[in-house]
Amino acid sequence: MGVNKDRMLAGEWYLPDDEELAADTERRFALCAAYNAGGGAAPADREGILSELFGSLGRRVRIRPPFQCDFGYHISVGDRTFVNFNAVFLDAAPITVGSDVQIGPGVQLLTPTHELDTERRRAGWERAEPVTVGDNVWLGAGVIVCPGVTIGENTVVGAGSVVTRDLPAGVLAVGNPARVIRRLEP
Repeated sequence: MGVNKDRMLAGEWYLPDDEELAADTERRFALCAAYNAGGGAAPADREGILSELFGSLGRRVRIRPPFQCDFGYHISVGDRTFVNFNAVFLDAAPITVGSDVQIGPGVQLLTPTHELDTERRRAGWERAEPVTVGDNVWLGAGVIVCPGVTIGENTVVGAGSVVTRDLPAGVLAVGNPARVIRRLEP
């Protein structure tokens, strides 16, 4: 395995120009292209593409194309989850989406972060932090979830919100940055 891929998988600073990472990107590109172009394909064929792309895919998952990701193999999606159009899952670190999750159009789950030091950023250094979305979460249209964030089960995040910090279970959060505005009834 390439040194930079090892670093990426360990959550350390890495340079994304690793040959193995480039091959992984080509694999993802081909699978996403096939999935996004397969509007007339049988549901089983489309599910097969997602099963090959993702690290783990639950039962009865629906993802509306177009869908984009970095690698795919860091993504785990639970049973009965729905992902609407134009989702972007940048999975340089694990992205875990629970069961019965509703993800609105244009949602971004982002694990990469870049160096604040200008010289290192110019050199291309980056690292990634996992994103976790609990069971029965609803992410409204255009929500952005930043690196390292965990969203607790049964939480709702309002459309257009930017989630920069962990959110507890069973709350409604909105805004930029997203703030809890009330608890939700169980």
